[in-house]
Amino acid sequence: MAAARTIHADLWRVFLLTLASLFLIPAVTLVFTHYALQSEDKDFLQRVTSQINAAKDLTPAQKADEIAFYDTHRLSMACAATGPEDKVFHDKVCSPYSMHWWFHWAERAAFWTLILGAALLVTASVLGALAFVNRGLRYASFVAGWRLMTISSAVEVTLQSAMLVWLSFWLTAYFWHSYYIKLVGLAGIMAALAVFYAIYTLFKKLPSGNTIEGELLSEADAPRLWDRIRQLAGRVKTSPPDQIIAGIDNNFFVTEAPCTVAGQALTGRTLFVSIPLLRVLDTTEADAVLAHELAHLGGGDTRSSAALGPKLTQFDLYTWEMRSGGLTIVAHYLLRLYRMVFEFALARDSREREYTADRVAAKLTAPQSIVQSLIKISAYSSYRDTVERKLFEQEQQHTGALGIAGFVAEGLHPYARSGEFVTAMKTAAVPHPYDTHPPLRERMRNVNHEVAEDSYGAIVTTVPQATWADEISTAAAIEQRLWSDYEQRFAAAHEQSLAYLYEPANDEERAVVLRYFPPVSFDLGADKRIDISYEGVHATADGGAPISWDEVKALTFNTSTFGNTLTVTHFDKGMLGARTSTIKLKGLGKQEEQFKAVLGSYWQRHQIMRAQQQARAAEAEPA
Repeated sequence: MAAARTIHADLWRVFLLTLASLFLIPAVTLVFTHYALQSEDKDFLQRVTSQINAAKDLTPAQKADEIAFYDTHRLSMACAATGPEDKVFHDKVCSPYSMHWWFHWAERAAFWTLILGAALLVTASVLGALAFVNRGLRYASFVAGWRLMTISSAVEVTLQSAMLVWLSFWLTAYFWHSYYIKLVGLAGIMAALAVFYAIYTLFKKLPSGNTIEGELLSEADAPRLWDRIRQLAGRVKTSPPDQIIAGIDNNFFVTEAPCTVAGQALTGRTLFVSIPLLRVLDTTEADAVLAHELAHLGGGDTRSSAALGPKLTQFDLYTWEMRSGGLTIVAHYLLRLYRMVFEFALARDSREREYTADRVAAKLTAPQSIVQSLIKISAYSSYRDTVERKLFEQEQQHTGALGIAGFVAEGLHPYARSGEFVTAMKTAAVPHPYDTHPPLRERMRNVNHEVAEDSYGAIVTTVPQATWADEISTAAAIEQRLWSDYEQRFAAAHEQSLAYLYEPANDEERAVVLRYFPPVSFDLGADKRIDISYEGVHATADGGAPISWDEVKALTFNTSTFGNTLTVTHFDKGMLGARTSTIKLKGLGKQEEQFKAVLGSYWQRHQIMRAQQQARAAEAEPA
């Protein structure tokens, strides 16, 4: 229930942000132009009325006619007056690039941008609703939505960027009769970058790929397993996989998407089997899992995923690219809202596919076999996650082999007898790389075979009499190679996390921090430089002392025609508020962006380190 509330709260938040991103700038533009045009009409009519009433050569009737004419020919109507009789009125008031010309077109652009935004919301809702109908319509609606949403979002960015530049000039020009060239220039640069980024990203070939960690399992290495999979495929009434990949991930899956294994590109039907899981499942339990995966092939699930998956990846990459392009944030939330609605349809379909595959597996083997396999896979996954989390939380470097596989194998049975295990299994879901699987308890009810929670431990601790892992002659060698590679990556990631954790307190810790955060020096010319290290920042150009990161409360970059500067706000007070230090950046030139990135990264490291120290101190305090 808590997860559901979080999802719905996130949906509402994204919906509100979508409304703001689509309608805020055009609404402000529309309100401002309408106000300005109405105000101009009112002022002009008052002036003209005063002049007409003051005219002594006009009769009262003529004055009334003149006032009526100007009342029906307001200045705001000039640009829209296209009749032959209004040509003089139009040309005089609405000459190109006059104030009324600008305001007229800005008002129309804002109005139609609002209409476009509303149309996009409706379209996203309709396409999202179609995704719930069936698999064919879901694919068609997403292809249509992908093309429409990406192109229209680029149009939205272009229109709203132009409006922002226009507002940056006319707001100050209208109300204060002056404009600020820096403000207009800044808005212009932001708008130009946003438009370029939106269009560039629209046509940019975004990275894609589907790399699977594992090794190809030849028929010669596991002839009986290959035969069994072919038998099960025949009973499911589907073609067997073209290749089997053996790995150490804690799941089984099938895919028809192109993939890469050990640098080799593969196409066709691929079945992934986990050797560690095959060791804890007996052959009947493993058969149930294999039948489940083959049912996905037979049901067209993998074919659908292969067609839709790459497009989802491309759409997701484009959506998050739009978040990092400044004003392109205008497009990000619309795309994100559409993706969230579509994801609800995918999640519902995913659950139904899992239920169907489970029923097929239960029919071909036994309900008991599929349920016991789910319990064992969930238990293994939960305990492996626990082992890896504890290893990652250690504050010492890992050297040599970590022995994760051994820790899991030795500790799984004691874990299954613990109270922690029962608690973890109450919300357990079988892991899968492509789908969101239903909770374990629901999957049991789906095959009409429920197991009491106090029986889970006995199922997990039952030693299988025979396993399919025993039939893979290369199983041990494959595991050894894959675990070795995995543990090296694990240790490297852990070491990098320690670079954020250590203060450092000794030479060993200092060596780790320096490996990822070495001192960086930026040359300013004339024998002056700025040095950045994990300890702080020191600018020799200003002749000041080094500034420790513990002194830094905030960093502010200041742009100036006389040379950019960095303002450091300290925690202690000065005479007129917070004490500040100014670091001159003149001389950085093209190094400035790199300087900002390094400075931000090193300061962030220090903040994370201090926050972790405070968290550990709070945990250590007695209750």
